[in-house]
Amino acid sequence: MNIIKSPVKLLASSKAVIVQFLKLPGENRVTNILERVKILGEDEIASLVESMRMEFSERHHNIEDIWSSHFDMISATHPGLKQFSRNRKWLIGGLFTKEYSIQAAALFNPSIVIHPDQSGLSNGQMRFLLSLRATGEGHISSIVFQSGILDEKGNILLGKASGYFTCLSKDEKKLWQKHEVKKWVTRSSGFDARLLDLLPDQFTAREAMDICRSSSSGNLLMYDSEIILTDFLDANYDLLESGDIPISEKVIFPLARAESMGMEDLRLVRFEENSKICYYGTYTAYNGHEIRTQLLKTTDFNHFAIRTLTGPAIKDKGMALFPVKINGRYVMISRQGGEKINLMYSDDLYYWNDFQVLLEPEFHWEMVQMGNCGSPIKTAEGWLVLIHGVGMMRTYIISAMLLDLDDPSKVLRRLKMPLLKADTMEREGYVPNVVYTCGLLEHNGKLLIPYAMSDAATGFVTVDLMDLLNEMQ
Repeated sequence: MNIIKSPVKLLASSKAVIVQFLKLPGENRVTNILERVKILGEDEIASLVESMRMEFSERHHNIEDIWSSHFDMISATHPGLKQFSRNRKWLIGGLFTKEYSIQAAALFNPSIVIHPDQSGLSNGQMRFLLSLRATGEGHISSIVFQSGILDEKGNILLGKASGYFTCLSKDEKKLWQKHEVKKWVTRSSGFDARLLDLLPDQFTAREAMDICRSSSSGNLLMYDSEIILTDFLDANYDLLESGDIPISEKVIFPLARAESMGMEDLRLVRFEENSKICYYGTYTAYNGHEIRTQLLKTTDFNHFAIRTLTGPAIKDKGMALFPVKINGRYVMISRQGGEKINLMYSDDLYYWNDFQVLLEPEFHWEMVQMGNCGSPIKTAEGWLVLIHGVGMMRTYIISAMLLDLDDPSKVLRRLKMPLLKADTMEREGYVPNVVYTCGLLEHNGKLLIPYAMSDAATGFVTVDLMDLLNEMQ
């Protein structure tokens, strides 16, 4: 089997920076800083702002707007600042702004799908879209994107990146319908549905939190229900429309408490139902203590919705959705207990009740752990699934299996050897001896597999689809 490694690589860059609001501990920190600013003269203020502009305006779009936004956040809790000059407001905003390097540690664990825009291509070309896990200061992971073009021979041309990065913002004005929220929160044990009676038929997350907080005071049962509702409204959100931002500049940074320490290993899939296309992506949300599975939904990569997957079967990492319903049901491949590959069915995309074991460790390279490497792709002979195995010395490999098209609980064939293993140039990195991917793409009879090399960089391999199928036993 001929595996071709592309010379194209995506490397982490410490120059990939975003701006964030600078939160400071201590009761008097903000007040002390404001007092220091108040005694400065306007000429000195203007000089400081110009220096700040010269140093940072080439690194970020609309830096003055960012300073203004951060000033507004300060002035909301510290009245009396509105009369300040524009430069003084910008200086305060700049003092409460920091840069964060989203790729300082790594850029890895790619997923890949067909780009929703296939216009302007030559014959035999396909435009693809990559998602990548960017890990920065404090080992916090966010989601970034990269587009590219694949030709009929398997050559890769990556889209040109601007070098700018912009965090997408939560839509604080999103209106929730009460009946929609009720379906979710009443699945949690201990939730008192009477809490919802306090809410209007539609509301924003902030309105709901304010109403519940004022109404549940002193009522322990209501307080527990308020915690459940607040957690739901925090972890389930939409992002503001971002059609004016190039895809390579978009950063989906943790915006909920449940994912505050990272959004890990997004597994994208192009899902088709009734001739309509939607892109879903499962990822692991981590808050420093617990994990949960979140689902990203978009049709155009300009409008994003984040939702929580629930149910007794949502326990471990590595959920990957099949690209279509099978026999009228959603199907997902997963890992339960950290070492086996499992299959899950559901009538509800967001609620999964049970699972069945699909595959257990068999070979020495998977004795420690097994898992999927993204969503299956449909071939004439079955569902092709890339899988990962962990063996001696925590060495990761990528292999493959084939499932029945009508009954994916049937494993038809397995690759009896690793498809991909870190070579001598790939085994050194943030996490040594690891190759890993969160998806693959088929084009013109060839498979394009982007893969992480020791959690430090991302490379690409191509392999002939029929060669791989013929190699499986």
